[in-house]
Amino acid sequence: MTSLEALAPTDCTVVQVSVAVGEEVAAGAVLVVVEVMKIEQLVTAPESGVVASLVVSVGDVLTRGQPVATITPGEISATTSTPGEPTRPAGERADLAEVIARRALLADAARPEAVAKVHGRGRRTARENLADLVDNESFEEYGSFMYAAQTARRSREDLIANTPGDGIIGGIGRINGDRFPDETSRCAVMSYDYTVLAGTQGYRGHQKKDRLFEICERLRLPLVLFAEGGGGRPGDTDVPTIAGLNVPSFAAISRLSGLVPSVAVVSGRCFAGNAALAGVCDVIIATPDANLGMAGPAMIEGGGLGVFAPEDIGPVEVQTANGVIDILVDDDAAAVSAVKHYLSFFQGPVAEWSCADQAALRDAIPENRKRAYDVREVIRVLADTDSPLELRPTFGEGIITSLARLEGRPIGIIANNSLHLGGAIDANGADKAARFMQLCDGHGIPILFLCDTPGFMVGPEAEKEAQVRRFGRMFVVGASLTVPFATVVLRKAVGLGAQAMAGGSFHTPLVTLSWPTGEVSGMGIEGAVTLGARRELEAIDDADERAAAYDARVEAMYERSKALNAAAHHEFDDVIDPAETRRRIVNLLRSAPIDPNRAPRPHIDTW
Repeated sequence: MTSLEALAPTDCTVVQVSVAVGEEVAAGAVLVVVEVMKIEQLVTAPESGVVASLVVSVGDVLTRGQPVATITPGEISATTSTPGEPTRPAGERADLAEVIARRALLADAARPEAVAKVHGRGRRTARENLADLVDNESFEEYGSFMYAAQTARRSREDLIANTPGDGIIGGIGRINGDRFPDETSRCAVMSYDYTVLAGTQGYRGHQKKDRLFEICERLRLPLVLFAEGGGGRPGDTDVPTIAGLNVPSFAAISRLSGLVPSVAVVSGRCFAGNAALAGVCDVIIATPDANLGMAGPAMIEGGGLGVFAPEDIGPVEVQTANGVIDILVDDDAAAVSAVKHYLSFFQGPVAEWSCADQAALRDAIPENRKRAYDVREVIRVLADTDSPLELRPTFGEGIITSLARLEGRPIGIIANNSLHLGGAIDANGADKAARFMQLCDGHGIPILFLCDTPGFMVGPEAEKEAQVRRFGRMFVVGASLTVPFATVVLRKAVGLGAQAMAGGSFHTPLVTLSWPTGEVSGMGIEGAVTLGARRELEAIDDADERAAAYDARVEAMYERSKALNAAAHHEFDDVIDPAETRRRIVNLLRSAPIDPNRAPRPHIDTW
C-alpha cells in the first residue's frame, strides 16, 4: 500500500517530535510540532495507520512542503489514542477563568459594604443608573479592567479588588432604542463611581475618558456623563507627570460642543475637574442632594478662603436660580428618565402622538389686555401631550425655554412670560434665550417663538446687568440661525424686544403670525402717548378732561396697533385663529426640512 506524506505547512523549525517509527496513529494525531516566529503549528497524520518513517529531528529547519514523516494507511487497534493537545471542558481554561474572576470584581455584588452606603443615602449605584438608562444588553464597556495607579500604601491586589475601572465606567450603547433606530439611539455613556475613591479623577481614568471622547467625536455619538466626584486625585494624577496639566480630557470633551448633544447628571458632590466636565455639557440635570462647584472644601481652605462643609458649596437652590442647573428632578431614577426624555428630542420624530383640544387656545389670552397669564399653559395645549421639557425654569424667568413636539416632530419653544416683569426681557432672560437658540440650532431643532413682550427691561438698575451687550447676544445668535424658525405673536409685540423674538426682524422668520389679540408698536403705547402728546395734554387745564384725552389717545393707538391693522401694513404674514396654530406651524416644518449641508455651529456657549 502506498504511504502518505505529512508535509511542513510553512517555513519553520521542528520543536517537538511526538511519535516513533512503527507506532500506530489515528487520523489527526500530532506527529511533529513546528514553530515560526514563535508561533507553533501541528503536523498531523493524514490518515490512520503506522508511522513508516520520520525524516526530521528537533531543531531541523524546514521549508514549506518538505516531508516530515510517512504513514502507511491501515487498520489500527481500538485502544490507540489520538495524541494531541490536552482537552478540558469548555470554560475551564486558566486564562479565561482569570478574566471571569476579574470581571466579577466589577459588579456591585463584589463590594456589598460600599453599595450599602450608597443605598443608605437613598441613592443608586453607578451601574444601577447605567442599567436603567441604556437599552438591555446594548452597553459595550471600555477600559473595565483598569484600576487606580499603585502606591506604596496599597497593593496591586487591593487596588484591583477595590478600585474597579479606576472609578469610572464608560462605553457605548443605545438609549430609547425601542422608539428610535440604531442611527439615532446610539450613545456614549460614562459615569464616575463615588464608591471608588470618592469618584475622583485618576490618571488611568483620564485615559479612559480620552479614549471615549475621541470615539464620540469620530462616530458623532451623543454623550451622557454622570459627573459625581471630587475632582483630581492627589498622588495619582500627578504620576508620572508633575501636575497632569497635559491631560487632553477637557479639550476633548469641549470639542464635542455643537457636534453632538451632551448631558451631565449631577447627584451628590461634584467638584473641581468633575464639575468642569459637567459645565461643558449642553445640559445639566441634578437631584436635590447635589452640590456643584469648581472647588471643593479642601481647595477652598487651601486657598485661604475659609472652611466650608461640602453642603455649603453650590447647593441646588443656588445653581438652579443662577441657571447652572437646567433640570432639577427628585432622585436618581427621575434623572435617568429626564436624560431619556431630553435625548429623545435629538433622536428624531415619533409616529404616535396626541394633543389637547386646540380650541382652548382661543381663550388662552385674557380679554383684559393688561392681565398677566401663564404662557406655560399655552405651550401645554399647543404641544403634543406630555412632550414639553422646560430648561432653566427658575433662571431668567421672563423667558420660557422648552423642548417639545408638534405631531411627533421635535421643536424648541421660546416664549415671553407675562407673570415676570410683564414679559419684559431682562439680561438673564436674554442670555437664556440666546443660549437656547444655539442649542436648538446646533443640533437641528426648529424653533418657535411665542411673542408677548413690552420690550427689553429698562432703567438704571437694568443697565447695571450689562444688558446692552447681553441683549445684543439675542440679535447676533438669531441672525446666525440655520434651522427653520417661526414667530407667533400672542399679544404684545413691542420694539426691540419683539424683534429679538423674531431673529432680529419680523421678516426674518419663515413666517410671522399673530393671534387676533396681537398688538404691535415701536414702544409701549402708554409711554408713547405720554411722551408724544405731552404738550397737548399739559395744555388741558381740567384734570378730568386731560385724563379723558389721554385715555382716548391710548385707545386710538391700541386700535391702530391691532394685529389686523399691522397685517395690512405687512408687519405680519397673517393673522390666524389660535386654534390653527399647530396646523400652521406643522405645515411650515413639513415645507422647510433641516438642510443636511448647513454649516455646523462651532460650539454651543456654556452659558
